[in-house]
Amino acid sequence: MSKDKPFLSDIKTLRDRARRHIEQGAVTEGYKADRAAVVKILNEALATEIVCVLRYKRHYFMASGLNAPVAAAEFLEHANQEQMHADQLAHRITQLGGEPNFDPEGLASRSHAEYVEGDNLTEMIKEDLVAERIAIDSYREIIAYLGNDDPTTRRMMEEILATEEEHADDLVSLLEKMGE
Repeated sequence: MSKDKPFLSDIKTLRDRARRHIEQGAVTEGYKADRAAVVKILNEALATEIVCVLRYKRHYFMASGLNAPVAAAEFLEHANQEQMHADQLAHRITQLGGEPNFDPEGLASRSHAEYVEGDNLTEMIKEDLVAERIAIDSYREIIAYLGNDDPTTRRMMEEILATEEEHADDLVSLLEKMGE
């Protein structure tokens, strides 16, 4: 670290900056990302999570067959975790001064993942795995896009990504148990 460039701003500068644009809440002058673009991206991720909740819930209720109890329990756990992700995303969108888009009209088109029901347990698991793989790739791209411009959103997306990767592993294990 150079002696010419201090690590932190002086206290008076920090205090003065905090008082400017106070209505923007957590978004300070140091926020580097394009807020409108980040809100749009987060609303797409929100739609993705909602579609995943709905698909997992359907699979939970429709699971049948010998392996259904194990699969249904996994579907319900994933649905609940996807709902938590949706809530995290909606909260972050509002922190950034945006509005979370819960409008069912266009939900499927905003979502990166598709809503595919599947005709049997194996198809359900495979469709859930495809959706998780889509989320994994799109969330990695979001993380790369955010870089250091919005470290709070990036960290949130990294945590969500880690859970999505666990879901994919869980689903592969389920397929293996079923002999697929």
